Amino acid sequence: MVRCANCGTAHPIQRERERLANVKIIVNRDGVSQPHIIDLPAKTELKVGAELLVDDPAKDVVLTEIASIETDRRVENAVASAVKTVWARAIDEVVIKVSVYKNGVTRPLNFRAAGSEVFERGHVLEIEKVPFQITKIKLREAGFADQAEAKDILRIWGREL
Repeated sequence: MVRCANCGTAHPIQRERERLANVKIIVNRDGVSQPHIIDLPAKTELKVGAELLVDDPAKDVVLTEIASIETDRRVENAVASAVKTVWARAIDEVVIKVSVYKNGVTRPLNFRAAGSEVFERGHVLEIEKVPFQITKIKLREAGFADQAEAKDILRIWGREL
């Protein structure tokens, strides 16, 4: 039922049903891919680079970033009803690669961080009992930044303290 703003009378309306599309999503986390099936409104626009919450009733809930969309071919965007497969990477929790150097020796370290955690050049961190100051942040897309969220970071360089 809806009420008319002009005359104040109530009228019954027939609401249009929203069609759903089953979408197959392959989620990559730390090099391991896992398939998920989710229902999305058929007219939902999916776009490479956009975030998508994968809530598969049979599995986990994962926040992802769309890496690729496949219809009859690879495309940059498509409506959910036209999609055959979405390839995505988990960004709710990510592994960050770190290179720490001291006296001409560089050692690799890895650690887990929430995808939304912000890292900034100049900050001091400690991983595996190795304290270091961040000197450089390389982004996944291209270039370097003074600060970035963990989900956007490819590598961090640091100077051991």
